[in-house]
Order: sequence, then C-alpha cells, then structure tokens
Amino acid sequence: MLATIAPRTHRRLVDIVDATDPALCEGKVVGLAKLKRIGLSVLAAVLSLLMVGDALAGPPTDQLRGAVDRVLSVLSDPALKKEAKTLERRRAIRAVANQIFDFTEISRRSLALHWQARTAAEREEFSRLFGDLLEHTYISKIENYSGEKIQYVGETLDGDRAVVRTLIVTKQGTAIPLDYRMFPQGGRWRAYDVTLEGISLVANYRTQFNAIIQRSGYPDLVAKLRVKYDQRPGPRETASRDAIGGAAAAAPALLPRQVP
Repeated sequence: MLATIAPRTHRRLVDIVDATDPALCEGKVVGLAKLKRIGLSVLAAVLSLLMVGDALAGPPTDQLRGAVDRVLSVLSDPALKKEAKTLERRRAIRAVANQIFDFTEISRRSLALHWQARTAAEREEFSRLFGDLLEHTYISKIENYSGEKIQYVGETLDGDRAVVRTLIVTKQGTAIPLDYRMFPQGGRWRAYDVTLEGISLVANYRTQFNAIIQRSGYPDLVAKLRVKYDQRPGPRETASRDAIGGAAAAAPALLPRQVP
C-alpha cells in the first residue's frame, strides 16, 4: 500500500504528477489518497517508457522494450535537447507513446456506458480531448525523468489479452508494483489500462467522468476537457494523427484543436 512508501519519497512522486485534474473532479469525486494513487500511476506509466530491468520474453514485453529504446534515443539526442527542438522532440515521443498506449480505447473505457450514447463525432472529440490530456501529461513528465527504474517481473497471456507486470524502483529502493493491461490493436500490443497496486487509472477517471455527467451532463464534461486543452502551455501540434505516428505507429496522436 502507499502507506509503506517513505513519506519524503511519497511526497516527491505525488508532487511531480498531475493525472487527476481538480478542474475535472472538483475535489468531490475522489479523496486525497486516490489522487495520490492516480498521480503515481501516471508517473509509473511514464517511467515505463524510459528504463527497464530484466524482462520475461513475450510479444507485449518485447514490443514495450523496443519502444523504450526509441524513447531513450530521443531523450539522449543532443540536438533534440535544444529548446528550439521542443516540438520535434515531443512529436517523436508522442509517436512512441501512441505505439504503447491506445488512447482511444482508454477513452472508451473511461467513459464506459456513456460512450454508447455518443455519436461518432462526439466520440472522436472526446477521444481527442481526453487523449491529449493524457499525452501531454506523459510527455511533460518524461522530460522531467530523474533516474527511477522499471523491472519487468512477469507476463500473462489470456487469449487476446495480456498483463505485463512491472516494478517501479525509486532511488530510495522502494518497489511499487504496476501492471499494464494490453491487447493487440493496429498490428501490435497496446495498453488500454494501467493499475498501480490494484488501483486502475481507467476506473478512477470513469468515476470522475460519471459523477460530472450525472451532476451536470455530458456537455459539461466536454467543456471541462476543452478548457484544459485550450489552457495547455507549449507549442501546438498541427499535424494529423497518422502523420505524427507514421506508419510504424499505426495509431493516432494529436489532432488540431477544434473551436467549440
């Protein structure tokens, strides 16, 4: 449990992540403990792109390892570290993130039963806005990476579903279990959820989204996501999803902003 993590380590991890936005949950849906768990899960997902330990062989793990090597190559490229190369660097990281995570599937599962009532245009808009929120969080934290490590400790296959089990090892030596739930999509294994100590990132967002929809309606949820998108700092991506990810990504990245 999180209580076993040294207080100083716990605070440091929570301070540098922002998975659950107060503008979305308004402090009414999840408690502080859950906010911290969600924050750690985002950090865990980010770190898994950066450093791995010994992995058990298997297609999901092998593909994740390959993606890790590509991210490390981007982060270690001296030319891409320059401020003038920020957009190019983030575009490259985004392409790899979209190979690992299926943000559309994460969006569908987070919206849950409310997804069925949405039109095709509404689904696209929600996936774009929510996916951008997740992508931006991952990218901003990747760029603040400070040496934590990931060890792959197991892989379980059950038909077309897989669970890749990892441990996040902090500099203080604390080991935090993180599982990736994956499925084959777009010609590769991609994650549709991550769980930290049994706490699901998708389930936590589902709770927030359902509460907002029940309280003030689906349009209000979209409005909150749109505000977060509009307020996001940094250069704007203008290429299409396919152009960003390239043929190898076989997955969407970030679309141009739509004005409400």
